[in-house]
Order: sequence, then C-alpha cells, then structure tokens
Amino acid sequence: MMTREELEAREEATLAPYAEKAGRSRGRIVPEAEHPYRTAFQRDRDRCVHTSAFRALEYKTQVFVNLTGDYYRTRLTHSIEVSLIARTIARTLNANEDLAEVLAIAHDIGHPPFGHQGEYKLDEMMQEYGAGRFDHNDHNLRILEKLEERYANFRGLNLTYEVREGLNKHRRPHLLIDGHEVEAYQISVEGQIADLADDITYNAHDLDDGLHSGLLTWDSLEKLELARTVAERIGVALPQRGSGDEMLRYQVVRQVIDVQVEALMACSSERLDRHNPQSPDAARMC
Repeated sequence: MMTREELEAREEATLAPYAEKAGRSRGRIVPEAEHPYRTAFQRDRDRCVHTSAFRALEYKTQVFVNLTGDYYRTRLTHSIEVSLIARTIARTLNANEDLAEVLAIAHDIGHPPFGHQGEYKLDEMMQEYGAGRFDHNDHNLRILEKLEERYANFRGLNLTYEVREGLNKHRRPHLLIDGHEVEAYQISVEGQIADLADDITYNAHDLDDGLHSGLLTWDSLEKLELARTVAERIGVALPQRGSGDEMLRYQVVRQVIDVQVEALMACSSERLDRHNPQSPDAARMC
C-alpha cells in the first residue's frame, strides 16, 4: 500500500530539480491535515473534478454549438484531452504530472457560455454597471476560491498555492497571489506545460471540427508547413483526398498532436539542458 509520504518520497527521488514537489508545497490559505494516501496536488485535482463548475463545462463549447449529437467537443471533453497531453509532456520532461494534470483539468472552468463572445459581452456589461472587467482567468480563480462551497471550514476549494498560481495564466502584472505579483514569465514548468497543452489540443481539434463541418478543405491546408509535415508522415498527398474521408482525418489529427508535442518536448528539453535550472524558481526564468 502506497502512502502519501511514499508518493512524496518518490517525487523527490525521480523528478527533475526544476519540478514542483507536492511535499514542498507552499501550502493552502487555510491549513489542513494531509491526506494519508494522496499528495496535495492529487487532492486538488480531485477537488476540481468534483465541482459543479467542472461538470457545467459539458454544456459549453469553444466554436460549434453542441445541440445534438456527440461529435463536436465541449469544454469538458477538451479539458480532459488537454490533461492527457499535459501528463505526457510532464512525464517526458520529468516534471510533476499531478500538478500539470490539475492545471489542465481546471483551466477552462471560468469560461462563460457562448465562447469568447460571451466573455466579451460580460466584460462590456460589467463596465456599463461599473463592476470592473470580466476575464475568464480571473473568474476561474473566483469560482475555485469563493463560489464553490463544499467545505464548512473555508470558502472555495482551499487549493494549494502552486495550483492557484498556475491557473492564473495570461495574467496581468497587477494581479496578486498571496500578496505577491505574478507575471507571465514566472509560471512554473507545470503551468507552462498545461498552457501549451491547451494550445496544442485546440489547434488539433479546431482542425478536426473544421474538416468535419466542411468549413475547411484539404486544399486549404496545403500552404501550411505543419500540414505538409503530417502528409509526409502518413504518406498521403492531402489535397488528393476528399474532406469526407474520416479515417484520413483521424490520422491527420493524431499526427498534428504528435508533431506539436514532439517539437515542444525537444525544444523544452534543449532549453532546460542549456540553462540547467536547479529549482522550480530558477526554471521560471528560462
């Protein structure tokens, strides 16, 4: 039986010096007793998954309206897929998989309905009423720190500092975490992994949805270097095939993800080797 202490010891023994370790977390706003079998980051992941806000992502989409059928992705399925890619990248770079996973799982919780247009409208309305600005990243933290009420002893989920900091992506310089300014270059390695996994995932899935809907054609992809690289990998001249070829589309989407992930891991590995950061804080400056 693996205890939390043994899981933390395994992280210390196997993860890179620049990886965040659960046993060294800066802690929670309200101190809590540790769980016997889960690390702090694993508990945070589970807390986010059990929220009503996470379940509500099933009804929100990024581009296409999901009224009927099960083809187009929702923000819920997107978040799950981002978490899978984030874990792969984190594992390969010897970073903390659990932290990368919770950041990927929870990264879209603050999005309103109707995609970015819904966000722009809310922002406009809040300014009209003198209520400040609306930003989905700020709202993400608002939901997890204040609006989700599941515990008697504190508001929100009482997440660890590392998770709250990592969810504060696309941050503005004035935004504070526990009284400290957090700027874009200060994101942890795991936070950067989750953010880039999000980009990789929606790039591939937007392509998939575009081809499936007919808004994109194989001919239109010919000018893209990524599409040409994918075509070489699968040995097919893309413009010679019809957009209704489902098997080809599946192959292309898989390869689009693989090409981006491999490039990211190669570039990141080279950069980490060159700078050789010996702590999470040192890695933030790479």
